[in-house]
Amino acid sequence: MEKIINEAHQSKFQTIEHFYPSEDLLIFDIETTGFTAEHTMLYLIGCAYYEHSKWKICQWFNQDGRSESDILEQFLLFAKKFKYLVTYNGDGFDIPYIAKKAASYRLQNTLADKESIDLYKQIRFLKESLHMENMKQKSVERFLGIHRLDKYSGGDLIKVYQDYIKLPVKTNKQLLLQHNYEDLEGLLDCTSMLAYCRLKAGCLLVRKMSVRQNRLLFSLELEYPLPKRLTIGIQDIIITGFQKEATINAPIYTGELKFFFDNYRDYYYLPAEDMAVHKSVAGYVDKNYREPAKKETCYLRKKGYFISQSDDGILSGYKRNYNDKESFIELTDSFLQDLDLLHAYARHIIRLALS
Repeated sequence: MEKIINEAHQSKFQTIEHFYPSEDLLIFDIETTGFTAEHTMLYLIGCAYYEHSKWKICQWFNQDGRSESDILEQFLLFAKKFKYLVTYNGDGFDIPYIAKKAASYRLQNTLADKESIDLYKQIRFLKESLHMENMKQKSVERFLGIHRLDKYSGGDLIKVYQDYIKLPVKTNKQLLLQHNYEDLEGLLDCTSMLAYCRLKAGCLLVRKMSVRQNRLLFSLELEYPLPKRLTIGIQDIIITGFQKEATINAPIYTGELKFFFDNYRDYYYLPAEDMAVHKSVAGYVDKNYREPAKKETCYLRKKGYFISQSDDGILSGYKRNYNDKESFIELTDSFLQDLDLLHAYARHIIRLALS
C-alpha cells in the first residue's frame, strides 16, 4: 500500500468554495477491475481535500493485488472528518461499491453519514442546453476547455493493472496513478458547472431594462460566475450569460390578445360584442344576444404591448386563443416598476429554458 500526497493544480475553474465550505469537502474517485463489488477488485482510491489554504490530492494504491482491505480501511479512517462527499456519478457507483466492500471486510463505513454531492446528477439536465454529446466527466472537461495528459479510460486501465500485478513495471503504475489524479483534478474543476444549477435556481438580480428594436432587454447580475458562455432560447426569447453577467432578450408583441377567465360558468358570452361578461351584470342583456360562456369564449380582448412568459408562470396571462400554451404579460407601468415581478419573470424564463 502506498499513500501519495501532492498539491492539486491551480485552475481558473476551481470555484467549489463558492458553493460549499472547502474544508468540509472530500472529493473522491475509485478505480476498480469492474462494476460489481462482489466479483471485482478495488485497486486505487484517490481524494482531493482542502488543507492549509491549498487543495491536495491523496491516493491509496493496492500495490500487490492483496491490499484491498488495507487501502479501504485507511481511506475510510481518513474520510471520517469530512461532511460532504463530492463525486461524479458516485451515487450510482463509487459510494455503493465502497459500502459493499466495507461490509465484506466488516469495516465501519464512515461514508454512510456524509451528505453526497453527486455532480453528475446535479448537472445532467444541462446536456441539451449546452449542446453536449453526453454528460461523461471527460465530455464536461472538454466543454470547459480542460485537456488531459491521460488518454485512457477506466476500462482501458484494468488490463494495465492486471499486468502490473504480474510484473510491477513503474510506467504502468504511473499510468494508473495519473488517470486517477486527473479524474480528481477534472472533478474539482467540473464543480464550476454548479453555477448553471444556481442560475436555474434563480440566483440572480435584475439590474436594468431597456427597449431595443421592439425587444425588451433585461440586464442581469449572477450570483455565481458561469465558466463558459451560455446561449439558450424559448419562445423567441434569447438568454445569454457568461461569468457574472446575463441578458434576457424578449420580443415585444404589439396587438390584441385575450384574457380568459377560469370560472366560465359564471359568465355569459356576447357574440355581437365578442366578449364575456359576468352573470351578475349581464341581466340587462337581451337573452337573444347572450349565451352561456364556454372555456373558449370566456374572455376579454385587450390591445397593448406584451411579452411572452411561455406558460402561465407568474401571472394569469393573455393568449391568442384558449388552447395556446404560450401566455403573455401586458407591459403595464405597474409590471415594469415592480421589482419583485421582474425578478420572478427573469427566474421563471431561465428555469423553463434550462429545463
